[in-house]
Amino acid sequence: MAQDITIDSAPAAQTSAGRQAVVNDFSIQVATVNGSGSQSANNVLLRSIFRMGVPVSGKNLFPSNIAGLPTWYTIRASKHGYVARKKDIDILVAMNAETAKEDILSLPAGAVAIFEATSELAQVRADVIAYPIPFDKLTAQVCPEARLRKLVKNMLYVGVVAQLLSMDMKAVEAALRKQFTKKQKAADLNWAAVQAGYEYAAAELTKRDPFVVERMHATDGKIIVDGNAAAALGCMFAGVTVVTWYPITPSSSVVETLIDYLKKYRVTPEGKATFAVVQAEDELAAIGMVLGSGWAGARSMTATSGPGISLMAEFAGLGYYAELPGVIFDIQRVGPSTGLPTRTAQGDLLSVAFLSHGDTKHVILLPANVAECFEFAMAAFDLTERLQTPVFVLSDLDLGMNNWMSEPFTYPDKPIDRGKVLTAEELEKAGGFHTWDGSQ
Repeated sequence: MAQDITIDSAPAAQTSAGRQAVVNDFSIQVATVNGSGSQSANNVLLRSIFRMGVPVSGKNLFPSNIAGLPTWYTIRASKHGYVARKKDIDILVAMNAETAKEDILSLPAGAVAIFEATSELAQVRADVIAYPIPFDKLTAQVCPEARLRKLVKNMLYVGVVAQLLSMDMKAVEAALRKQFTKKQKAADLNWAAVQAGYEYAAAELTKRDPFVVERMHATDGKIIVDGNAAAALGCMFAGVTVVTWYPITPSSSVVETLIDYLKKYRVTPEGKATFAVVQAEDELAAIGMVLGSGWAGARSMTATSGPGISLMAEFAGLGYYAELPGVIFDIQRVGPSTGLPTRTAQGDLLSVAFLSHGDTKHVILLPANVAECFEFAMAAFDLTERLQTPVFVLSDLDLGMNNWMSEPFTYPDKPIDRGKVLTAEELEKAGGFHTWDGSQ
């Protein structure tokens, strides 16, 4: 959906090849290998464009394994604020030798392909603008330690793309150093790689494509966040005290991010944690601990996906009939096991609504954006205490694991004692109960 966005008016620029520039309206795809450490580089590239005031979104397409298979990351820059994937890729960074030829063949005529100079990919397409880069050679010059070169290599393409798109290097450096906060040596090494890529492109490449980034003011006051991080932040503000989980894609980062928040904000000056996080042996144990903790008065939660939901059916019914509170996040995906677990879906609605064996009708919250992931997380804990029943929050992989631009979240303007069971009257008085439309 398009957003109301202010765009700086300026005459249409011309490229060195005489073509009219395509400004702030293109799609970049980075094709690489799962587990190669490209996520940091992709985040830096995305956030650099965002820091230049251009609306941007990022989407992953990755396999259901730990490492070794192809993965693609797509960044869409859109001056109009569009966030869906474009039909065609405008700029391809082909870092995976196994898929590079196929990736280039899939490009439309006039698109850009950036690839390793020692390959023979320049001969694949005559109608694609080719920019061969000696990535391996440049990486060896920047990084003496061979074991780190695989990771540093990715930052080279950030510099190359930044130079080709005429990006502000101050914005790139700020994004990079934020990515490596508290890791000065890593930040310096990666920044050296970005500079090496930028300088090589400036000295050796003649720009022949029309794509360019120009500063806008469409992201002023906005944030970039993924849905799982937003949900984790909402859980912390909701006063969660017990977190139990069993890792499963695409829900794991809800708890992983929440753990980081809790360690930072929910530890007393004396060093005492005011929370408990337990990695259970399976999903059955996880929801059992949630309901047991809820029965004892704790604000408790777990996060899972469709296969975990299936395993939680009997305990969900127990929670419903015994009137036990607890919050369950279901970050939905397609497949039950290998193959499609890393593809998004929204197919759990019916199974969750009646999850159990009998006459159950569970409360379900359905966030549509990252702001609602944050808001509904708080609402879920208030609802489960008010209704004394399990409450489910259904997100999905696309919303949960991808980066989205958003207005800043509205944090509670006054402290609420969410660490105890609140009566309906206390919730109303505290303003902590959210209605179905998201308002307080």
